[in-house]
Amino acid sequence: MRRLNKEIVSKPQRPVKVLQYGEGNFLRAFVDYMFDICNEEGSFDGSIVMVKPTNRGGVEKYKAQDNLYNVSLRGLVDGKATVTNRVITSIHDTISPYEDYEGYVSYAHEAKLEYIVSNTTEAGIVWDEADKWDINPSITFPGKLTKFLYERFTFFNGNKDKGLIILPVELIDDNGKVLLECVNKYIDLWGLSLDFKTWVNESCEFCSTLVDRIVSGFPKGEEEKLYEELGYEDELFTVGEPFALWVIESKLDLKERLPFTRAGLPVVYTDDLKPYKKRKVRILNGAHTSFVLASYLAGNDIVLESMKDKLIYDFMKDTLYKEVIPTLTLDKKDLEDFAEAVIERFENPFVKHALLSISLNSVSKWKARCMPSLLDYISQKNELPLHLTFSLAALMAFYSSTELKENALVGKRGNEEYPIKDDLSVLEFFKEYSTKDTKEFVHAFLSNEEFWGQDLSTLLDIEERVCAYLEKIRLLGMRETLTKEFAH
Repeated sequence: MRRLNKEIVSKPQRPVKVLQYGEGNFLRAFVDYMFDICNEEGSFDGSIVMVKPTNRGGVEKYKAQDNLYNVSLRGLVDGKATVTNRVITSIHDTISPYEDYEGYVSYAHEAKLEYIVSNTTEAGIVWDEADKWDINPSITFPGKLTKFLYERFTFFNGNKDKGLIILPVELIDDNGKVLLECVNKYIDLWGLSLDFKTWVNESCEFCSTLVDRIVSGFPKGEEEKLYEELGYEDELFTVGEPFALWVIESKLDLKERLPFTRAGLPVVYTDDLKPYKKRKVRILNGAHTSFVLASYLAGNDIVLESMKDKLIYDFMKDTLYKEVIPTLTLDKKDLEDFAEAVIERFENPFVKHALLSISLNSVSKWKARCMPSLLDYISQKNELPLHLTFSLAALMAFYSSTELKENALVGKRGNEEYPIKDDLSVLEFFKEYSTKDTKEFVHAFLSNEEFWGQDLSTLLDIEERVCAYLEKIRLLGMRETLTKEFAH
């Protein structure tokens, strides 16, 4: 069977407007997908050059398909299971600076280039003093970006109108600000001109962003059926969920320049993305962390199974609507709409999200995702949020074990063993304390400032409440305890 190429699907010629560091599944099913929609809608008329940011692997598979590929969005839309496939034609070229450095930097000369997008993983936005000016390409992504910007600055003689809008989507806080700091440090390290530094800081706009879409990638095991339906092979086929959100923080008004919202795409332009970050962490991530350990001990294995379990579903929904949403400052309807979208994502019949995979590093996750809601709830109401408090007891029950093997504790669910994975210091704490008297165990856990950054045991009657929950879980089991405490 022949492979997808431009003889099968025609690809319009458009000017290069986007340089993208990264060619992975997420960017192709999120950023490149959105630009493709804008091209079809008629508000963008631009193409993308994908740059491999590392020297691992080549670009042959992209070129073999003329940079064409399919995105399949699978999930619930208004409560109905939906599959939407789209051939993406927005990629002009894929290039490796390790194989063709001159070809890569030549894109700095493109007159209509406006944007740089990046997803080089959380470890990609780093500064390394060992990254020297005469290394081509630079070791780090910020180093590569600095030299690319310098090439553009030089080629266009410092023209202020040739500055670029930089949109990093790496999952770190203030990604745009951190990237700009790295670029400025390279400018200083390499002794580049003050005029260039001024151009970078005044003519270019480094936007911090927040992105959200689950992209699972190539649907392994479906190849034969998939290719038969398509009529051709597509090794770049990638699967994602329908839900998407891109929050772009900038002091500039980008609505006209970046026409995503005109194309009906889920993009938010703001001068402060912190409320949106808080909403995502507390509602989406906080919901996961607050129910998955209890759900696992109650007999479920995946998120979808948990959503079909009325006891767990009600627990999760009450946590969100009664304890998390009331602590947030965005418009209540916006928060509730987001929560409904989160629940619909949890109910996606095409995603088998294992609870054990979500359970990794649950102590630090609980601190980041659930503790702020607990503290804000107490501050506002001067009482404990019972569901969030119960989730602490569930965490302790899940982590209870004295057997440490291959850098994981061995937990027990009935006769079944499961791995408990976290930092070694966390695992050693539970190995030491989980067989002690319940009161001693709970006090040591809640007062552990290395876990929480503060002593949680001093909060109202939280010790007594967690003790009572944990003793019931140990006596009755998770499901019966949840039923007695929270069943509607």
